Amino acid sequence: MTNHHQSTRGKPRVALVTCAALPDLDPDDRLVLGPLAARGVAVEIAVWDDPAVDWSRYDLVLLRSPWDYALRRDDFVAWARTVPTLVNPADVVAWNTDKRYLAELSGAGVPTVPTAWVAPGESWTAPADGEYVLKPAVSAGSQDTGRYDLADPEHRELASAHLRRLGDAGRVAMVQPYLDAVDTDGETALLFLAGPDGLAFSHAIRKGPMLTGPDRGEAALYKEERIDARTATDAQRAVAGKVLAAVPGGTDRLLYARVDLIPGPDGGPVLVELELTEPSLFVGYAEGAPDRLADAVLTHLSRRS
Repeated sequence: MTNHHQSTRGKPRVALVTCAALPDLDPDDRLVLGPLAARGVAVEIAVWDDPAVDWSRYDLVLLRSPWDYALRRDDFVAWARTVPTLVNPADVVAWNTDKRYLAELSGAGVPTVPTAWVAPGESWTAPADGEYVLKPAVSAGSQDTGRYDLADPEHRELASAHLRRLGDAGRVAMVQPYLDAVDTDGETALLFLAGPDGLAFSHAIRKGPMLTGPDRGEAALYKEERIDARTATDAQRAVAGKVLAAVPGGTDRLLYARVDLIPGPDGGPVLVELELTEPSLFVGYAEGAPDRLADAVLTHLSRRS
């Protein structure tokens, strides 16, 4: 455990949760340390599966970069349920860490990328051609994710091997058509942070295309991303609003939300992912965003006092 600000009597204590591979947080998350200190908050950085941490010491426990949980999701969800001051809360974590929530949002009328689900032991009949993305239903940081051109025999074989790898590991796979607007338009992430009246839009960024080809089973904590600031369109904000309106239990309990959209075949925005557990918030790409994140923490602290 790293004590970055020595806690003093009377100061609210906040833990920023990470994983052992990132003991000092992701650089983007470190941008909130100064604004929190300036607001009189004592901040500590803690690793989620460190048995020495006493989570009951904190007034608020904020999930940031516990990015190694994907292969131990059950442990992670069980841990989350032991932390009463966790944000976002444990039931949200349980729902949001399995991407089958996309089927639920689609059923609620949210435009989403069409997705087929392949459970361990099930087979998937690959179309004769077209580009598809395969990934596990539980993953973080684009781990175990590949892009395949099914007209290419080698790609077909690699796609089958990828599905087998996931199935053998007891993991549900998801198969989605590759939307080529990603190559030109990129992915737009809309960031929402808690304010006095609930979640409020903060800023947006553009992520460049990341999937260059098949997944060959190499392990990495996350894939590097090309990020730029972006202005969200009215259409994107409208779809994001529809996504958030469909979150079970409402959004008042959330400290942050990230809605990732790409243009669908007709050009309208469709949901790729709704990130409510440990998303990068990209506060370094928007003026005032680190302060807005610190204010969101204060909002949640005031609700608990």
